[in-house]
Amino acid sequence: MKRLIHHFLLPVLLLAVSACLAADVPYLTGRVTDNAKILSAETHRSLTELLKAHEDSTGNQVAILTVPSLDGESVEDFAYRVFNEWKLGEKEKDNGILILVAPNDRRMRIEVGYGLEAVLPDGLAGDIIRNKMTPRFKEGDYNGGIAAGTRAVVGILEGGSASELAAGEGGSSGKSSSTHIEEPDLPIHMRILFGAFIFGIIGLFTAMGILTPGVGWFLYFFLIPFWAMFPIIVVGFKGALACLVTYLVGFPIAKLFLKKTDWYKKAAKDLKSKGTATIGGFTLRSGGSGSSWSSGGSSSSGGSSFSGGGGSSGGGGSSGSW
Repeated sequence: MKRLIHHFLLPVLLLAVSACLAADVPYLTGRVTDNAKILSAETHRSLTELLKAHEDSTGNQVAILTVPSLDGESVEDFAYRVFNEWKLGEKEKDNGILILVAPNDRRMRIEVGYGLEAVLPDGLAGDIIRNKMTPRFKEGDYNGGIAAGTRAVVGILEGGSASELAAGEGGSSGKSSSTHIEEPDLPIHMRILFGAFIFGIIGLFTAMGILTPGVGWFLYFFLIPFWAMFPIIVVGFKGALACLVTYLVGFPIAKLFLKKTDWYKKAAKDLKSKGTATIGGFTLRSGGSGSSWSSGGSSSSGGSSFSGGGGSSGGGGSSGSW
């Protein structure tokens, strides 16, 4: 009975609790639904007229939604639910766009329907968020930020110059949306969790490489791609570059320093003479292809593999914070 609860009922209960905690999808009251009450009457009116004229001329359906808070839900998931419940765009064309702003969470997203992804790709939507909306939001100007972002979206949909419309206030952004490397778009608690996992794994193998005579230099070169790419998820491009440089310089220095210590010399000698050495409670064994680690408390070995699966969120777009 306990096994039945654990394997079947518990996941169902967790899903039910998650569904209850998720923010309700607001009613679609118009092209501009300002539930957070951050838009002036004039901005509300002018944006409604702009979006109506755009829909009349192109058939594209653009809607704006502001909510005070996402109630703990990610902006991507909430925007996806709203977009599909509101059924934005024509049925056969999927030509809808949702501009979502949650001021209390300082989060926003431009959710793009399938039919408009080629016209407004994720990178370009991100440029609009960073260059048109975020600077104004940081100043507390929600009217100006939402208006500027909406006009940029409409301008691109109507054939305007993407580089000009998505550029910052000082002119062209100077970066192509197809080559621009975006900073990580994750809340702080997600960065902590991903960071603990990523740096825990590659940090462990880095320590093994530093402490291991012989095969350690193989691990040094083997881990370079991992230190170059994985930290981007947590600390962004510049942070990852700093991690890589630190690794490239720090690993050899630590290795050469430890090589002069007595216990390292003894471990290297034991590997050559006995075929095994003990370092920090772990047994290091040498073999025909190098060395291997195993726990000092067990003679059995095990392993696990990491693999990813494919999936789709059902729509493109980009998110941001300020």
